[in-house]
Amino acid sequence: MPFTLLNSRMVEARIGPGQRMFSQRGAMLAYRGEVSFTPNIQGGQGGVGSMIGRRIAGEATPLMTVEGTGTVMFGHGGHHVHVVDLTGETLYVEADRLLAFDGSLQQGTMFMGSQGGVMGMVRGQVTGQGLFTTTLKGVGSAAVMAHGGVIELPITPQRPVHVDPQAYVAHRGDVRNKLSTALGWRDMVGRGSGEAFQLELSGQGTVYVQASEEKL
Repeated sequence: MPFTLLNSRMVEARIGPGQRMFSQRGAMLAYRGEVSFTPNIQGGQGGVGSMIGRRIAGEATPLMTVEGTGTVMFGHGGHHVHVVDLTGETLYVEADRLLAFDGSLQQGTMFMGSQGGVMGMVRGQVTGQGLFTTTLKGVGSAAVMAHGGVIELPITPQRPVHVDPQAYVAHRGDVRNKLSTALGWRDMVGRGSGEAFQLELSGQGTVYVQASEEKL
């Protein structure tokens, strides 16, 4: 089910019989029709095993299941919202940035070291995002939250993208990521540019960058 942006901080989703979706618990702002909201103790899809895995990985943001017939408006904390439409690729995003997503998307958890090796793990620690991230794969839509507006930067094998780790929101596609450093003697004596770490993304896909260096 596609999301419709009502403004920069609210989205609307239409849900029909036999469909379901997930959203952050308490993110419903208004709705029309016959719609139910149920706390999802499994934190999304995949059953109890996946739930335990997500909790161990720290990617178990409280979710609720949304079912019925009607339209639902979502928003949370006044954060800006950006809609990502997937056509079979995988979206990599922190669980606490997910506002709502299609129940048809396959949810999982990925170890940061598998995309960028040791520097991938270091990146998780430097950005405060931990060693794991949430994945959504398949055909469907997800609404993610950010500070400020979000821009989409294409990544091609010939043109990797470098992003401030704090401004990084998510990425999708066949993308490798690693943390690169630019530490020099000026940084060591406190005269650096303040941009000592950058996240390098290479491959084929898209990276989403917010207009702020502030985490949610």
